[in-house]
Amino acid sequence: MKEYSKTYEWLEARLEKLSKWPDLQKMYRNTFLSTLETTTKILNDGTSYVFTGDIPAMWLRDSSAQVRHYIGLCKIDPDMDRLVSGLIERQFKYILIDPYANAFNEAPDETLGHVGDLPKKDPWVWERKFELDSLCYPLWILDLYYKETNNKTIFTKTVLKGMDVILDTFKTEMNHQEKSSYWFVRPGAKVEESPLNGGHGLAVNESLDLVWSAFRPSDDVCTYNYFIPGNQFVVLALKIIGTYHPNEQVRTETILLAKKIDEAIHTHGVVEHDTFGKIFAYEIDGFGQYHLMDDANVPSLLSLPYLDYKTLDDPLYQNTRKFILSKHNPFYYEGKFGRGVGSPHTPDRYIWHISLVIQALTTTDLDEKKYMLKMLLSTHADTFLMHEGFHVDNPSEFTREWFSWANSLFAYFVDEHIDQIDSLMTP
Repeated sequence: MKEYSKTYEWLEARLEKLSKWPDLQKMYRNTFLSTLETTTKILNDGTSYVFTGDIPAMWLRDSSAQVRHYIGLCKIDPDMDRLVSGLIERQFKYILIDPYANAFNEAPDETLGHVGDLPKKDPWVWERKFELDSLCYPLWILDLYYKETNNKTIFTKTVLKGMDVILDTFKTEMNHQEKSSYWFVRPGAKVEESPLNGGHGLAVNESLDLVWSAFRPSDDVCTYNYFIPGNQFVVLALKIIGTYHPNEQVRTETILLAKKIDEAIHTHGVVEHDTFGKIFAYEIDGFGQYHLMDDANVPSLLSLPYLDYKTLDDPLYQNTRKFILSKHNPFYYEGKFGRGVGSPHTPDRYIWHISLVIQALTTTDLDEKKYMLKMLLSTHADTFLMHEGFHVDNPSEFTREWFSWANSLFAYFVDEHIDQIDSLMTP
């Protein structure tokens, strides 16, 4: 029997529903299969290696996002269940090797990855940029998987030990200056590729009950090291540990810690904007310095309802969303082919397909969804795939032709709106 036969059967039925819209049908098929057919390996130990696309390394963040749209198939397709459960096991295996790393090699190899970074990295590690979402994403995908399958065997010794390591790391980084041994320098690179102060980052106010992060989910260095979307994701991650950890005392303490960090976010991570009122800052230092912006990479402030941190109608989220989708956000761009959020990680006036899908997923406005889908279908530069960023005046100028995360997110959007497609595609 063909591998993933149940998935392909399910996909054919989906494609039939899109038959009135050939371009959308082609785009959906390509993006849905991108991860499965181009970036996954089942390894000899039964785990899954999911690399990001045009870079042959596995990011904890990207690999989780790359399989998000497959979760619902795990109950009907044993091959898909093996892929996703095997990925979760490998993610937690990597976390046990180094909880501060963001990307890993398929096997230990001292010649692969950023070998010149300091301090010297483990041969398993591709890159050792500490960013909070790298520890949150495996918990997020674990939670989604278990809720879908009710498969208790997913809670292996590796996964449970990994929960403890994640929890300990968060606690350590709540007192970064006092307790953490982490630092990062990329010799010879631009200054902004390494945290300031010799790779340790600028001082933060450690009385705030927030978790320190060196990098954003773009892998760009933080300006101020209390990264608010990362801390919001930490709250969700702690709630997941507090739900599944086998020790009752740990569960109780973890839920209380999540509440404490959430209170700190709302106390210290909210600022008064002259135009939009109270909004979330992107980064703060706890001494009064803050950075107002949003980035296309998830977790972002725009993505909070997608991650289930805030509801769509939450006033604080709506104020923040209006700021993000305005010229007050330094990485919001408008041009001939559309408008949306980009990133300092890519060139000026490049907007990201990921942020466009997230915008479509975080609105109930049918016209906004229509506009976003139209933009997505008109900016793939005849590749019928999603990219990283594209120039708002010329979509043929883009970064990363092969970017599995963006493909998966587009497929997820179509799946979530499959019964609305005719209305979304009708002018």
